[in-house]
Amino acid sequence: MFNSSTNSSGHNCSHSTVITTTVIPLLYCFIFLAGLSLNAVAAWVFLYVSSTKSFIVYLKNIAVADLLMSLTFPFKILADSEIAPPELNLFVCRYSAVVFYMNMYIGITFFGLTGFDRYYKIVKPLFTSFVHTVNYSKVVSIIIWLLLMIMSFPNMILTNEITKDNYSRKCIGLKSELGRQWHKATTYICTAIFWVVFFLLIVFYTSISKKIYSSYKKFRRNSEVAKRKTSRNIFTIMFVFVVCFVPYHLCRTPYTLSQTSSQFTCQSQKLLYYAKEFTLVLSAANVCLDPIIYFFLCLPFREKLYQKLHLKLKASSEVEISKSRRSNTLRESINIV
Repeated sequence: MFNSSTNSSGHNCSHSTVITTTVIPLLYCFIFLAGLSLNAVAAWVFLYVSSTKSFIVYLKNIAVADLLMSLTFPFKILADSEIAPPELNLFVCRYSAVVFYMNMYIGITFFGLTGFDRYYKIVKPLFTSFVHTVNYSKVVSIIIWLLLMIMSFPNMILTNEITKDNYSRKCIGLKSELGRQWHKATTYICTAIFWVVFFLLIVFYTSISKKIYSSYKKFRRNSEVAKRKTSRNIFTIMFVFVVCFVPYHLCRTPYTLSQTSSQFTCQSQKLLYYAKEFTLVLSAANVCLDPIIYFFLCLPFREKLYQKLHLKLKASSEVEISKSRRSNTLRESINIV
């Protein structure tokens, strides 16, 4: 999961360098401190935000997934830095790495659902369906968590090639043959989940942008404020996906093949390993950026945060528009909430 330096044939190809034992753990330390702080605050604020919209329900699930994901970082830091007993690597491979990946893809899936929710409420406002209801979004949330858990848990159970002599071997060496095949299958499934969500987000937010711009042409001559706000919100979401997740998913499949196939040389294994580790750092950094998305996209979150910090929310175009007599579609569009 997190680490691997043993190919399927069992030949050792060491990847341990100052980069993997010092630089990468330090990066995770910064991400852990920032991510845990920001997501703890986000979770605290969301406790006071009513789940009146499916959009908010999905954002709350992302916050929980990010918080759980952040809690796995200390174990990776200790294991990678090699300052902890080698037995800790077993815990990382069998449990915390599985939790890390499970919550990463739970968060990605819920971002896809937020895009779907915004698309139908903004682009197709007259389309009424039970899929917009809060109860439906809660049921979908439970299903998403259960499915990802069911898919992930075998990676814990099948990491069972454990003896006192191989505690220090990397994750793929601790898996049974079935475990390696399951690991490969779940990698392909999760990679597919990401690319499908990424493609759908492009479609959804492109359509949303067109709808908002056309709406402003109907209601006001100068739509520069709306364009800037909409572009900022959509750019924030796509920026997070492109920077945090695209690099990792470009190299994850080749890296998995290098773990489960004997066709790769030691040098190519090392290159793919380093590529995977550095792009995985970018994916982990997502936990620091998601709270920014909550702030920009979710007006109730922003209002509650200001309230808890005893700050006054500045009057803005979104507040003025919410008080105007313009259509619900336009208000929905400008708030993206």
